[in-house]
Amino acid sequence: MLKPWLSRFTVLVTVLAVIGNIYIFTYPSLYPQRCSWRCANQKVAIDALDSLSLVEKTAYYARRYWEDVRQQFGTAKVVDRSSRKDMPADVHLLALGDPQIKGVWKNTPYLSRLDTYGNDYYLGHIFAMMKRRLRPSHVAVMGDLFSSQWISDSEFYNRTMRYTSRIFQRDTSWLEKTRQESHDADGLYAVDWTTFADDLGERLQKQPKDFEFGYNDVQTWDPAKEDYLFINLTGNHDIGYSGDVTYQHMARFHELFGKDNYWIEYGRDTEHPWRIVVLNSMLLEGPALQQQLVDKTWEFLYRLFEQRFDGSTVLLTHVPFYKKPGLCADSELFRYYPSDYEREPYKQNLLRSQNHLSEDATRRVLNLIFDNNKPGIILTGHDHEGCETVYNKDAKAKWTASKAVSSTDFHVREITVRSMMGEFDGNAGLVTGHYNPRTKQWEWSFSLCPFSVQHVWWFTKVVTILSGLLLSVMVFL
Repeated sequence: MLKPWLSRFTVLVTVLAVIGNIYIFTYPSLYPQRCSWRCANQKVAIDALDSLSLVEKTAYYARRYWEDVRQQFGTAKVVDRSSRKDMPADVHLLALGDPQIKGVWKNTPYLSRLDTYGNDYYLGHIFAMMKRRLRPSHVAVMGDLFSSQWISDSEFYNRTMRYTSRIFQRDTSWLEKTRQESHDADGLYAVDWTTFADDLGERLQKQPKDFEFGYNDVQTWDPAKEDYLFINLTGNHDIGYSGDVTYQHMARFHELFGKDNYWIEYGRDTEHPWRIVVLNSMLLEGPALQQQLVDKTWEFLYRLFEQRFDGSTVLLTHVPFYKKPGLCADSELFRYYPSDYEREPYKQNLLRSQNHLSEDATRRVLNLIFDNNKPGIILTGHDHEGCETVYNKDAKAKWTASKAVSSTDFHVREITVRSMMGEFDGNAGLVTGHYNPRTKQWEWSFSLCPFSVQHVWWFTKVVTILSGLLLSVMVFL
């Protein structure tokens, strides 16, 4: 009596496991245009479906899905990013918004520990799928790598190890070496932030100020192990807002993730130059806890302006630029610590949080970065819902945000990348840069490739394990 019931249940669970695994390992094929490079040029085919019946649409989507799956798994895929030998290779940048991985403490419940463990691999699955499918030239995580800046150095290190190994499957030997060189009496990672602070002060006092912000033609930080450039931005949950940021916060980010402000110029002496600008927008405004850190960020922007770069710019930063309410999910918001803040008196009246940069900071930053009026694109994070905005520049160098192009002088598009967290559907942003030899300008397009809520991933893993157990039991019945 039990065996027939168990047999039917095993079949059901196995079928669900097969369907679930097919979905999570082929989900980009459900949105082949959105989950492919330069997909903005492929919308005509979708618009033509409006006149089809439900059966015809179903057949069309099924064929499209199957064809994309066949292309992805049929043969080893080689991505040719250049259409002509005399053309620069297309830029293929994978942008991932705000993963915000959580920590595990001694008193953390086991269910929460399991959820945190699974979330690492959920995020890792998204990256692995996108990397295999797209083979990006650049990967950028748009800040808020972790869920809180109020953690010890050792916990910051532990999350960096998880972030590096579980999510992005990168080599961690250099992290282990760093811990061996920077640790406390118990062998736990501890950053030497006083040396960092002293060095920063000395560099700011020199004339000219002794900073190296620029790189040229960097394709990867680790040529022996990676064929793409990996970029990590600072977010408020990594270092704090300017009223919170300490030398300790910045020292450990620098040591484990690298510089927070830099540019990389590509093909500067060619007719098709372009650059990436990584900007720490957490340290642009105040009042700040450590003004020297803000001074360094503005020094970076002034030095960038002095480069007099004549190409296109991809700006990567965490906090979106100023915009009036209604354009995006987040409206303008600035909060400050109260003047009678007794818990931490040294923070009284300092900047506590912000949704956007101020209107003045927006104007100054955009004029310093996009002074050459060459086409470009801005990628930000912070607003987990995601948003697309156009910044129009007038003859007086004033910038106005809107949903459409209204300027006859110059405009640049800002993409706030929707979060890759499970509750926001596990998104990945795709930026394609293509050089047009006719106009002699770079053209930039963006699309968002969604996965699903984390429950679908969890369900698939659970029924897969359950199916294996049931099938094993059935063998002995």
